[in-house]
Amino acid sequence: MTWLAWEATEAVPRFKSGDPQLEVGDPELGAQAFAAGQCSSCHASPGQPDRLKLGGGLALASPFGTFRAPNVSPHRTDGIGSWSVADLANALISGVSPTGQHYYPALPYSHYTGMTLTDVRNLFAYLQTLEPVAGRAPPHDLPPLFRVRRGIGVWKLLFFKQGQSEAMLSGDPVHDRGAYLVETLGHCAECHSSRNVLGAIKPSSRFAGGPDPEGTGFVPNITPFRIGSWAEADIARMLKTGVTPNHGRVGSSMTDVVTNMALLPQSDRDAIARYIKSLPARPTPQP
Repeated sequence: MTWLAWEATEAVPRFKSGDPQLEVGDPELGAQAFAAGQCSSCHASPGQPDRLKLGGGLALASPFGTFRAPNVSPHRTDGIGSWSVADLANALISGVSPTGQHYYPALPYSHYTGMTLTDVRNLFAYLQTLEPVAGRAPPHDLPPLFRVRRGIGVWKLLFFKQGQSEAMLSGDPVHDRGAYLVETLGHCAECHSSRNVLGAIKPSSRFAGGPDPEGTGFVPNITPFRIGSWAEADIARMLKTGVTPNHGRVGSSMTDVVTNMALLPQSDRDAIARYIKSLPARPTPQP
């Protein structure tokens, strides 16, 4: 029984270097995947204005300790410059590092796992065009219990569905593009939901808001229960300008989201708006 449990919680990469599915991508399209995936929001070096200097180091507070976003610039030793496309695919889709360890789900691979391999290839190609940044992020600051990465394997057995997405598809190309952007690349539910004691999203609160994951306020409900009066055009405009229909402005970490979303084609913001409008109305959980 112990052997079976050990095997079940092993970190198993899905892709091998040289996989023919992972040929060279298009960096121009990768720039869009980079923006939609909010990569710079976590991985840009703090304390400087360039969102493309991906030296990492940002502190991400959580009930389980403080995580530090790693350097994902193409630096050969401090970043991911020595990675293959397969390494990136395994990180995003399997939550497994090149050294065969589980990544903590502070990297939102439970959403990225639904990425198309085309987007992974394109993102890899784009990352290789950026400036290498020297310096490694400080290590995570976690209690001893949470430093045992094998325990992440148990979390994955409970809450991680590799290769699957929570996207609700309708057959409408605009809606379904929005589903992919919201549920997979944008991982919007990561912030706009409440979590259980193990840090997994509560299905009943998905997109209904909840305490900020970093413990600094309350993230709003974005289902029709809260923003049902917003038109698709209102949502799309907010994603480009940060201005809400009542002439307010978004704040906190949403300002970074708007910076990234403004870089996408208008058709993508329209698609996101359509999908958000289709979400089931859910009441806001109590703070």
